[in-house]
Amino acid sequence: MRRRAGLTTAGVAALAWGEWLNWRWSRALVGNSGGAVEAVVVLGYRNPRTTPNFINRWRVRAGIRSAATDSARDTRVIFSGGATSSRQAEAQLMADFAKSVLAFDGTVLLEDQSRTTWENIAHVIPLLEDVDRIKIVSQPAHALKARAYLRRQRPDLAERLVRADDYRPCEWILVKPLLALYGLWTLRGLKADERKILGG
Repeated sequence: MRRRAGLTTAGVAALAWGEWLNWRWSRALVGNSGGAVEAVVVLGYRNPRTTPNFINRWRVRAGIRSAATDSARDTRVIFSGGATSSRQAEAQLMADFAKSVLAFDGTVLLEDQSRTTWENIAHVIPLLEDVDRIKIVSQPAHALKARAYLRRQRPDLAERLVRADDYRPCEWILVKPLLALYGLWTLRGLKADERKILGG
């Protein structure tokens, strides 16, 4: 009985830790920039088939709900990702899903050449020059990494970063501890000043 209680406590603690860390990452390196023109950048995930996988489908949904969270009058959704595991670009797969399955009828732009997160950011920069607000959508740790990359490549544009709606309490709750562990691993390459901002 005591062992079962201990395992239950450990499980609840792991879930709470994963939830907290993902919440924290979703709020790092963002501000409260205003303005009427907004870009929502949805980052792709390697997709070996000709239909979007579960992660890319979720990211598309998170991107669309991010575009609908405020009153920006001119919002463009930018799908970013080249062909990494198949012949078709991740950006195209996500855009097709948004339009045909989710019936999204807003402005869609494609960046279909990038193969890494660094390239995602480098290649979408020309599409961000004239916007007032920038939201980057992915799992929280990956989105944070992308925001850090924008901060390195174009600090002036990074000043326009605001929160996306890619974190919601209890969404993905059972895998959030794993996402947190993976996030700690993937964020280890951030520069010292970036880690300082995150409190690390």
